[in-house]
Amino acid sequence: MLYYPIFLSVKDKRVVVAGAGRVALRKVRGLLEAGACVTVVAPRALPEFDLLPVRVVRRKVRASDLNGALLVFAATNDRRANRAVGAAAAKRGILANVADAPEECDFLTPARVARGKLQIAVSTGGDNPRLAAALRKKLELLIDAGREGGQ
Repeated sequence: MLYYPIFLSVKDKRVVVAGAGRVALRKVRGLLEAGACVTVVAPRALPEFDLLPVRVVRRKVRASDLNGALLVFAATNDRRANRAVGAAAAKRGILANVADAPEECDFLTPARVARGKLQIAVSTGGDNPRLAAALRKKLELLIDAGREGGQ
């Protein structure tokens, strides 16, 4: 599938993240950086979540948790739970990212390089996240070398 590239403002928008492990933490940090109002729903959460300005609900996600969200991220370690979160989001017309199933995603989160207002996103359509990450690192080096050479 070919995705339509977009940079989306989530400032002051409600975003729900199902799951509170490493993958969810990475998603939440990026969302907070962009100014989103994040609710994390998971029975257990990494201690790092307690240090972030997010609402943490410590239980299994319910379909009603998604009400009013702009976006939903299904980032649990349970395939069935992620699929259910994606289906609940679809029923509500909410765009969902299902971390362990790119084919079930309405959108993907690309590897991203950010330097001030400059942002470059790299995506492989979910097929090769390692390649996207490697390209991101090369872009970071290229941008940083250009900044040093221009100063």
